[in-house]
Amino acid sequence: MKRIRMSIQKATGKSPWKYRAAIVALCVCAVSLRAQSTLQDKPVPSQLDATQKLQERVTQLESEVSELSALMKQLQPSSPVPAADRQSAVVHESVQGQAPAQAVTTAEDEKTLDFLHGTTINVGLDTYYAYNFNHPIGRVNLLRAYDVLSNNFNLSQASLILDHPPDIAAGRRWGGRLDLQFGQATDTLQGNPSNEPRPDIYRNIFQAYGTYIVPVGKGLNVDFGKWGSSLGIEGNYTKDQMNYSRSYWFNFLPFYHMGFRTSYPVNDRFALNYWLINGTNQVEATNGFKDELFGFTAKPQKNLTWTVNYYFGQDHPDRTVTTNCGPIPVQPGLCFTAIQPAPNGRTHIFDSYATWQTTPKLTLQIEGDYEIERLWQNAAPGESSAPSVVTGGAAYARYQFNPKFALAARAEYMSDGGLFSGINQALKETTVTFDYNLGDGFLTRYEWRRDFSNQPSFLTDVQGVLAKQQSTATIGLIWWWGRKEGSW
Repeated sequence: MKRIRMSIQKATGKSPWKYRAAIVALCVCAVSLRAQSTLQDKPVPSQLDATQKLQERVTQLESEVSELSALMKQLQPSSPVPAADRQSAVVHESVQGQAPAQAVTTAEDEKTLDFLHGTTINVGLDTYYAYNFNHPIGRVNLLRAYDVLSNNFNLSQASLILDHPPDIAAGRRWGGRLDLQFGQATDTLQGNPSNEPRPDIYRNIFQAYGTYIVPVGKGLNVDFGKWGSSLGIEGNYTKDQMNYSRSYWFNFLPFYHMGFRTSYPVNDRFALNYWLINGTNQVEATNGFKDELFGFTAKPQKNLTWTVNYYFGQDHPDRTVTTNCGPIPVQPGLCFTAIQPAPNGRTHIFDSYATWQTTPKLTLQIEGDYEIERLWQNAAPGESSAPSVVTGGAAYARYQFNPKFALAARAEYMSDGGLFSGINQALKETTVTFDYNLGDGFLTRYEWRRDFSNQPSFLTDVQGVLAKQQSTATIGLIWWWGRKEGSW
């Protein structure tokens, strides 16, 4: 009997037909033995003990058959066990120290797994060392967006990105994204008190917006929140750019906006874009005027993308910060006094850029920009209405020799009417960048850049003396990891 029980324990989880076969075999054996004992009506004395033992064995076998049948009924429930009961059984077996026969996935588990499947958590580290051959006072690289310090080991960015995009195929039309950023670049992207009354509140939030795809036509994509500006071809994350340093135009054009952003794909090759926002680099508006953008993105060929933007805004504040708001308490930074009369001149930005993947290894890009801004729409007597104008563009080329090595170059020109640098000048720069990819998610960049102008604009090693040029050599180390594919 002990051997039969061990056999049953070994067979746990196997087909119940094996148990039925064992029962049938035992029954046949028992019947055969019973028949043999019956046929021996007149056993001889020498066979008496053997016959008695045989009868005892038959009785034992019949008892074991009955017990085996009872165990079979326990192993074969008449109805399926509900999922909740199976989960309870798994928990009970775990508590008893026994491993469950198989993992049980509940509806709640599946819901969690579906959410995680559509969500990516990504981390980026951007560090560099730059050397300025002007040996500038304070080791400051003027007119740079991110690589602002010379002869210094620098943390440009430490970024954390949580992205949960919509998934129409899965029946989810909504999504969202949050980009947290820390390091030197944070002060460039966020924190200018001249256009952001309370920059500290939003300093480390580069992007934070929710998305909904309205079921109209091919789907109207609507974002609300704060997002990185798409004026200009260059973006925030170094790994997605051709060069390590950023262009003058990236530094001059808006970094971010707050409000509504919409995009509607007319077809697979053409999409319309529209924004309604607070202003340029303004989470909290400095006036009551709402800026707008009208544009389109076209793909006339599979390997050619062209973007055109027209931005219309009014960025002059209508109040100024004060310290005396009377007896009624307000939040810190929300004490203002009105500017009377407030400047109401408009800003117009025409921005266009294109990317052409000429071959799998060679990529070409070009950008052109024109911005005009007035302080007053209609100048009062004694007030100037002459506009400030900035024009120019940039050209890029990158050749990927193999998965590890790439070479990129950039040349740009900016005719600055004073909006960017504060003086009228013609700014130019050329940059050469060599990439060496040490592994998936680890990139090293070696860059040489020369800035020059027709006006003294760059620091030197003599206090108060400016130069018309500066040259820098930079080594950038960029790490990133996470499940998000492509550009961030």
